[in-house]
Amino acid sequence: MSIHSQIQSNVTKTYVLMSAFIAFVVLAGYVMGQALGYGNSWMWVAVLFSIGSSFISYYWGDKIVLAMSKARPADRKRDFDFFTVTENLAIAAGIPKPKLYVIDDSAMNAFATGRDPQHAVVCATTGIIERLERRELEGVIAHELSHVKNFDTRLMAVVAVLVGTVAFLADMFMRSLWWGGGRRSRDDNNGIGQIMLIVGIVLAIITPILATLIQLAISRKREFLADASSADLTRYPEGLARALEKLGQDKEVLEAATNATAHLYVVNPFKGKQFAAWFSNMFNTHPPLSERIKMLRSM
Repeated sequence: MSIHSQIQSNVTKTYVLMSAFIAFVVLAGYVMGQALGYGNSWMWVAVLFSIGSSFISYYWGDKIVLAMSKARPADRKRDFDFFTVTENLAIAAGIPKPKLYVIDDSAMNAFATGRDPQHAVVCATTGIIERLERRELEGVIAHELSHVKNFDTRLMAVVAVLVGTVAFLADMFMRSLWWGGGRRSRDDNNGIGQIMLIVGIVLAIITPILATLIQLAISRKREFLADASSADLTRYPEGLARALEKLGQDKEVLEAATNATAHLYVVNPFKGKQFAAWFSNMFNTHPPLSERIKMLRSM
């Protein structure tokens, strides 16, 4: 499969998944509202909650992530390769050079965040800057710039909000049942009403899990897309492939990473930490490195 066909395939699959996700959130809100006797009001609660959360994520999400990661602004002299590689690749990609930040940690990793190419941030650890060869570092930074150019950073912020909305609705629904809330009487013998109530309970239990699985499916598709876009930008897929091999061999844990930010990184930051690795592998945000390397070397 060519680079461009790989990119187009992943774009199409992502938008199909995203459309299904939005429909899923609206449906969950509608069913839970009907089950409690509130009509369509819960569906609108889901929509309004998503909009409000998206607004916060849109304007302040990057600052929150950088604060959580304990990142410092990059210094041109101190982080010379990081600066020059990013500057050159940003020009080649036709986007403004993003703000650069560094996490002082010997673990090898990097991520991108920000709402659009004009307000983007690329952050790398000192480990990845110092331990990768320049062509390998180019592959990693091109991967992160591809996330920015493809608006993956914005997309994943929206997806995270949708997951949060589903969890919020499920929690409200179960609390309403527990405390006897809602407008539907427990003695209501209406067949449709009882069916909606049962369906609502089932959805409240499984929707957070399904929403998370959809989120992870989208995240994995965007990783493949960013790999393909990186190869297209550098014209050297082997650079990123070799970088991923080295990152896979690195067993150091990135202490600044959390479950909330793990999906942002170029590779899973929990490797080596037994419990965290086990937990994150249950809901993995990244495709297996072997698949990513194989795809890059097939281009």
